Amino acid sequence: MTFEALLFDNDGVLVDTEGFYFQANREALAPFRVTLDRAAYVELFLRDATGAWDLLRARGVGEDAIAAARAGRDRRYIELISDSDLLLPGVVAGLATLAPRYRMAVVTSSEPAPFAAAHARTGLLPHFELVLTRDCYRNAKPDPEPYLLAVARLGVPPARCLVIEDSERGLRAAKAAGLTCWIVPSTLTRGGRFETADAVLKDFTAVVTRLGVDVAP
Repeated sequence: MTFEALLFDNDGVLVDTEGFYFQANREALAPFRVTLDRAAYVELFLRDATGAWDLLRARGVGEDAIAAARAGRDRRYIELISDSDLLLPGVVAGLATLAPRYRMAVVTSSEPAPFAAAHARTGLLPHFELVLTRDCYRNAKPDPEPYLLAVARLGVPPARCLVIEDSERGLRAAKAAGLTCWIVPSTLTRGGRFETADAVLKDFTAVVTRLGVDVAP
C-alpha cells in the first residue's frame, strides 16, 4: 500500500501528555472521595471516551459542582504540561524525515488551549498542513467524524491515508472511517485490545521504518 497522507493522533503519539491528564482528573475527583485508578482511566477515557463525570453524578453531585471540578481539572492539566518535557522518543527525527514525503495532519480530541500549551515548545507543528482539535468537529473519537473530516479537508483518497494512534477509541474511529490504522501503544494503553489494527508497533521509529523510510540522523 502506498500512502499519501499520514494522520496522527496527538496525546500519547506525538507528545507524552496522557499521564498528566490522568493525574489532573485524579486530583479533580479526589475531593469528592472518588478514586480514579489507571484501569478505570483507560476504560473511561481511552476506550469509550465517556469521561469520569458520571462517577460524580452517581454520587449525587450537582452540575454546578461538576462544572467547577471540570474547570479546575482543565487548569491543572495545562499547568502540568506547561512545566514538562513532553517529546516522545523518535518523534522529532521521525517527523522531520516523513514531512518531505507525505502530507501530514494532526487529528486530536484535545481542546485548543491544552493542545497549544503542549506544543508551545515542541517545534513539531510546522510539519503539519492540517490540525483538527476538539472544536473543529461535533462528535469526538471513537466516532469517525474527526478522521472523515481530515480526509475531506486534505482531499486524499481514504485508501491512501494512514492513521497513527495509541488508543482503542482512536483505533475504532479510524476503522469506522474506513482507514488503515497502525497502533503505537503508550504507557497507559499497552495491553489494549488492538486486534483490528493493521499493525501494532513498538515506537515511533518503527512507524518510520515500516513506511520504508530511513530516519534522518
